[in-house]
Amino acid sequence: MSPMIFVNLPVADLGASMNFYRALGFENNPQFTDDTAACMVISETLNVLLLTHSKWKTFTDRPIPPATSGEVMLAISCDSRERVDAMNEAAAANGGEADINAKQDLYFMYSRSLADPDGHIWEPLWMGMSEVPAG
Repeated sequence: MSPMIFVNLPVADLGASMNFYRALGFENNPQFTDDTAACMVISETLNVLLLTHSKWKTFTDRPIPPATSGEVMLAISCDSRERVDAMNEAAAANGGEADINAKQDLYFMYSRSLADPDGHIWEPLWMGMSEVPAG
């Protein structure tokens, strides 16, 4: 069995965050969802757990960073440049922010950065593996 990854994110408004991630194309797993947390599935082995602030605080005593900080940037591969653009458009239309960093457009890689409603940074990217330079 392949290892599973659960990215845990503190969120201020669970419903709004669920809607945001649905708009990006993530599916909700109701088996691990209640009024304090929601599991949003990216793939068979990758999930995002959205945790209310009170739920988050049951896992750690560390403070929740302000939405203006950049504690981590989560890169996620996309199957096309168009999918990268669609994720950024969905972010902007659903309470997030598109293009928080400069777009990168190399002949073999295309990426844009977005922030969810709580300021968590995602970087959808497309890579044409046959175009990647050797070495």
